[in-house]
Amino acid sequence: MSNGNITSDIIGKKIFFLYPTITIQEQIIPELVQLEYEVYTSKNHTRLAEAMKKYPDSVIYANIDDGMSGEEWEKWIDALLTGLPEIKIGVFSSTTDEELRKKLTNNTKIKCGYMNLKLDMKSAAPKIIEMLKVMNVKGRRKYLRATTDLESATLNMPTAGGFANGTIKDISVVGISCTFDSEVGFRKNEMYKDIQIRLQTMLLKVEAILFGSRMDGHETIYVFIFTQKINPDVRTKIRTYIQRSLQHKMDKEIN
Repeated sequence: MSNGNITSDIIGKKIFFLYPTITIQEQIIPELVQLEYEVYTSKNHTRLAEAMKKYPDSVIYANIDDGMSGEEWEKWIDALLTGLPEIKIGVFSSTTDEELRKKLTNNTKIKCGYMNLKLDMKSAAPKIIEMLKVMNVKGRRKYLRATTDLESATLNMPTAGGFANGTIKDISVVGISCTFDSEVGFRKNEMYKDIQIRLQTMLLKVEAILFGSRMDGHETIYVFIFTQKINPDVRTKIRTYIQRSLQHKMDKEIN
């Protein structure tokens, strides 16, 4: 087993939707995001193929009605899998070209199936999810985490003497790590309510327990774990933010 396989078995594999339709973007991708899959979209097959050298065990779902002709898609898929045989590919299409459709559905290289874009995409989502489970795409990882170094992600929370303002370093639906602008007297295992988190333009309210702290150079990094009382809508928004953040970082490689 290659090091790539070992790593993806632990942290999971990436899923790329190539030339996704609006329906795929609205009905399939959000569902996968809320299930903690690491999902990206690309509208550049050339750059995506190049990026796969860095992520050689990824999953690609390609809308072959866009970007190239059917014959060019066949060549693209063959070339990609010849160089990177561990890539898994699925295909979306509404083609009426029966010969092409048969080629695609009978192509043993297309491990993730052929889906008709004329069908209800809501019915396609469970099939995709089941396939991803079979392939153990998540690996052992339970939650996605996004670092926020280059983005606007802050928090504000009450203290005994007023309020503490901080900067979020990374975030998942489980919790955050952060630094504060000034010295704070927070205690380990203490629960803190009315924490306001701002993720770019999104404002969320949570309560959390201080799990611990550590030094990073001259900074103290605090780790807070959200309580079970966190609103499900807040979790939904955090997952959406994480996907957008990861997509933004990946765009320079695949778009």
